[in-house]
Amino acid sequence: MKINNYAPSENLVDLLLDAICVVDKQGHFVFVSAACQRIFGYRADEMVGQVMIDLVHPEDRAKTLQAANEIMAGAQQTHFENRYLRKDGKIVHILWSARWSENDQVRVAVAHDISERKRSEALQAALYGISEAAHSSKDLLGLFQQVHLFAGELLPSIDFSVALYDEQNDQLSFPYSNRTPAEQDEGWQAHVSSLSQEVIRNGKTQLTTSALSQQLAPDSTEHYWLGIPLQSHKGIIGALLVQNSSATRYDEHDQELLHFVSTQVATAIERQQMLSRLQFMAQYDQLTQLPNRELLNDRLQTALARARREQSQVALLFLDLDKFKQVNDTFGHAAGDQLLQGVAQRIRQCLREVDTVARFAGDEFVILLEDFHAPDHANGVAEKIRLTLNQPFELLGQSQTVLPSIGVALYPQHAQDEQQLLQQADNAMYRAKQNGGNCFKSAMNPE
Repeated sequence: MKINNYAPSENLVDLLLDAICVVDKQGHFVFVSAACQRIFGYRADEMVGQVMIDLVHPEDRAKTLQAANEIMAGAQQTHFENRYLRKDGKIVHILWSARWSENDQVRVAVAHDISERKRSEALQAALYGISEAAHSSKDLLGLFQQVHLFAGELLPSIDFSVALYDEQNDQLSFPYSNRTPAEQDEGWQAHVSSLSQEVIRNGKTQLTTSALSQQLAPDSTEHYWLGIPLQSHKGIIGALLVQNSSATRYDEHDQELLHFVSTQVATAIERQQMLSRLQFMAQYDQLTQLPNRELLNDRLQTALARARREQSQVALLFLDLDKFKQVNDTFGHAAGDQLLQGVAQRIRQCLREVDTVARFAGDEFVILLEDFHAPDHANGVAEKIRLTLNQPFELLGQSQTVLPSIGVALYPQHAQDEQQLLQQADNAMYRAKQNGGNCFKSAMNPE
């Protein structure tokens, strides 16, 4: 092939879908075919004279220069892949076959655009990755972090946020954003909140620009935001928001891609929420929102195991409401439920974060205390709860006082395992009832 004027068979070469590129020893384009404009976005006359490496994606420049040196040393490249930056700022994936012409002192290469293949592979990888994350993530935060990781490979962005809408309470929350709290200033919050509300209200994709960067730096580039609704079987549950990392407008391919991701995310969120609800139902009392008997047993076992290792104490308070049946008979079961909710709330207020109060059954509550040193700590908590519950409750416009009977048992003084400790506290509670109620009694030391 003769390349004296670097226009070999121009009328035929320009019909090729793949691009022909000729680069001299100094790395400058000296000839490109017409297909270069379709692939790289530059006209032939714009590319000729440019330094080849300047058009290569920064992350791929080192390996590209290494491959170029190997070609000029006589090696033939037939399957070399790298990324170029188009004139419009978008990334294009290229598969190259190239060799060195010693006579003409140029590299002759054929560029095949494999961007669609890479996009398809990335979509498949994202589908698999998001599916895996949906099954392996322990919570929604872990899920969002994984989704951000996969989505970032498909759609580079400087902002990635998830907005969730609670229709029952008409509240919008942002459980995930790649911005730190310090970076979430009032301007950013106002913009993402407004965009999220519009996406959720209309149920349609929204493409906007933000002047936030220009407010901070007047000469900075304005970026585009893309908001996609998170559509579940129940309707729109939120929005996925991204802000691109360049001044390039999001195109149809970007929107289709993010729609694909948002569909997977919405399905995963719905599944995680369902699992969370099932887990809550299995571990918590639906009326009072307190831990149930099963969760109490788990925490009690853990507390006793820790106490054995650290040679510390654990206390168990067994509480029963005196004459609760009369409340149900007088005011009805709805009022009784309201009273139980009020009792649960007041007991919580008497405890520390490390303590646990569980609804054991009916009008029975069990309080688990650990990480204390004062010998009378448990008795002090019992008395505090008694006095708090003695304050009247308002039921159907009437004042109602609740009188509790409380039994207190300690590990290791009164029992050595969870069943014994619970039984000792229960027995002490019955002695408090037999003593007239509205008091607490400590368990008796085993003989």
